[in-house]
Formats: sequence, structure tokens, C-alpha cells
Amino acid sequence: MTWMIIAALLPALVLGLYIYFRDPVKEPFSWLLRTFIAGVCICVPVAFVEAGISHLIFGDGSPATLFGTTVQAFFVAAVPEEAAKLLVLWLILRRNPYFDEHFDGIVYAVCVGLGFAAIENVAYVMQAGEGWITVAAMRALLAVPGHYAFAIIMGYYYSIYHFVARTPKNAAKMLLLPVMAHGVYDAIAMSGSVDPIAGGISFFVLIFFCIKLQKAAQKRVQELVNKQ
Repeated sequence: MTWMIIAALLPALVLGLYIYFRDPVKEPFSWLLRTFIAGVCICVPVAFVEAGISHLIFGDGSPATLFGTTVQAFFVAAVPEEAAKLLVLWLILRRNPYFDEHFDGIVYAVCVGLGFAAIENVAYVMQAGEGWITVAAMRALLAVPGHYAFAIIMGYYYSIYHFVARTPKNAAKMLLLPVMAHGVYDAIAMSGSVDPIAGGISFFVLIFFCIKLQKAAQKRVQELVNKQ
């Protein structure tokens, strides 16, 4: 069990350290830890919200078509998860005296996202049984970096809104763009549960999407590093 937990937490730790060391002016560790724990804590209430939304849409069943899995991806998973992360990010930053540089939005958003991803990853790996190594490896390569990229997009536009231009467009992008990225990711990943042929094709599509997503995230990281 110890190795399972280590394997589940390691991807979030590595990505968190990467962002920490990219920050030209380091944030206080106490604030980063508080933010990470907040990301962990929202997992349970978000799970209840997702269960409620799923029941409203699908009843006691599960989606049986590609359209159904797409609805599930966006409205059961992406919207409540990204909305909860943004709420936590706002609560953390609204009275944070250290939120004073462009890159800080990304740093704190990544802490929230990786806190959420870490505990979610532990749950998936622990439930995998004998196949936990495969699950841990796949999620380390795809799911956790996905949450990391969604967080970078959110944090980027949070900083743009706060420091550059407080426009409705930038405010909307804080939530809508992470939701779109998350929804597309989940829709591709979930397609195999209802259509084996689509699932086989979608595996390669998912890898391509994740590569493009990480490139987009890295571009935003570099842009805000340059603004310091």
C-alpha cells in the first residue's frame, strides 16, 4: 500500500516542484501548502456534487452513447471540478499579500489543481487492485499532467485579469477555457467505455491532445515568467 500511495502522489509532487522552481520570486511555503491542502479538501464535496448531477442527467444508470459520455465529461466532471478549483483559488488569493506578480496566479492555481489531482489519483490507484501499476503509470502520464495544464490555463487568465485587464472576457476565460480543455480530455478518455472502436482510436487522439495541451501550458508559463 505504501508504494501505491507513493506512485499516486509522485506525479503531483514532481509537477508542483517544477512550477515552484520556475517561479523567479518564490512564494511562502506556508501559503503553498495551505493552497495544496485546499485543493485536496474540495475532492469530497465535488464528488457529491458530481454524483447529484449524474443522477439528474442519467438517473441510476450511466451513459451508453458517445453523446452521453460527452455530456458526462463536460457537465458531470469538467464544470463542477473547475468551478470548485476557481472558487478555492479566489478564496486563497483575495487576501493573500504575496499575490503581487504575474506568475503567482499560475503557482497558486497549480497548487489547487495538483492537490485535487493528488487525492483523486490516490483513489484511482487504490481501487485498481492488482493492476495498480498500470493505472498509476497511465495517470502519471495523462491525468495528473492534465489537471496541471488545466490549472496553468486558469492561473494564467486569473493573473491576466488581476494585473493586466479586468475585462469580462478575461474573467470568463478563467473558467471557460479550463472547462473546455478538461471536458475535451474527459470526452476522449471516456469514449472507450461505450464504443470499443472509438476507444481504440481515441487513445491516440488523447495522446496527441495531451501533447498539444502541455505545449500550450508551457507557453503560458514562459510568458508569465518573462513578465517578472
